[in-house]
Amino acid sequence: MADAPTFTFGIEEEYHLVDLATRDLASAPPELLERGHQRLGGQVSPEFLRSQIEIGTPVLRSFRDARAELARLRAGIIALSAEHGLAPIASGTHPFADWSRLETSPKARYQALARDLAVVGRRLVICGMHVHVGIEDPELRIDIMNQARYFLPHLLMLSTSSPFWMGDNTGLKSFRLALSQQSPRTGMPGRFNGWDEYRQSVDVLVAAGVIEDASKIWWDLRPSARFPTLELRITDVAPRLDDAVSVAALYVCLCRMLWRLRRANVGWRTYPVFLLEENRWRAQRYGIKDSLFDLGKGTLVPYPDLLEEIIALVAEDADHFGCTSEIAHARTIVADGTSADRQVAVYAAAKAGGAADAEALRAVVDALIAETATGT
Repeated sequence: MADAPTFTFGIEEEYHLVDLATRDLASAPPELLERGHQRLGGQVSPEFLRSQIEIGTPVLRSFRDARAELARLRAGIIALSAEHGLAPIASGTHPFADWSRLETSPKARYQALARDLAVVGRRLVICGMHVHVGIEDPELRIDIMNQARYFLPHLLMLSTSSPFWMGDNTGLKSFRLALSQQSPRTGMPGRFNGWDEYRQSVDVLVAAGVIEDASKIWWDLRPSARFPTLELRITDVAPRLDDAVSVAALYVCLCRMLWRLRRANVGWRTYPVFLLEENRWRAQRYGIKDSLFDLGKGTLVPYPDLLEEIIALVAEDADHFGCTSEIAHARTIVADGTSADRQVAVYAAAKAGGAADAEALRAVVDALIAETATGT
């Protein structure tokens, strides 16, 4: 069998830029990247819309370092934004922004995407967290992707932060996912028999001129087009720093657990996308207070019970990475609720106190600004 993967990892977070005077998205914020590169070592980059910005950690080996790096990067973006009357919020969607007035970033790649995706692209006022895990062997990367698909809804549930859209409580915990899946080449990846089948599938689109390369594939989980990594993409960005680190740690540990199974000539059972998508829907609609299918049993199981099973599954891996406390923090997320739960609660409390809709939505933004800054 091939050597063990390094299981190094990196985390990318996308943020919305909010105008502190209005709490709305900054439709045309000043250029922040040059000073961002100077202060943050080139770890900040533009996103699809001018009202967004992205940070990325270096390659990491410990979750203590991950937390410190995310705190440093968030603090840097907060300070840089404040100089222009702005603040970042780590939230899957903005509670009330109107997508139609926002501008695409001038970067050529994003301008081309805007032309290709048309109105679907212009509606992508969404922010997620992406986690790369180093799995150098491409065949192993595909094998773990096939198996890890099962756990994507479980990870999404812990990260949900997008219940509002254009001033409406959508009733979904992750409306970001509903918006993103309107684009092509999104959603749950299918099962591939190996690296060659995956590459042949991508090459069909490249040869036809439909896409330039695999970076235009935006599945919930994908082999990175730039790095020898398996990239988690399903999760909303989380405003609480400890929540973000916990979700990242759980994903890295799941990848290692699945590698351990393969090393022992055992595999996690794979299921049809049809069934995996049902759990994906339940996660984005109902969140952690509800249930998912245990597909082995064929029954709905409360999410807290499923989480305990996962924590037990990855206990050896958490010990290996020294992240037992970060994994255990997932229980705190379940107890406290995700950002989506808190956003809805803030809105309801403001309304109960006599606030108008617009005022209640601004209160949600204020809570997100505060949570995004906590711990930095």
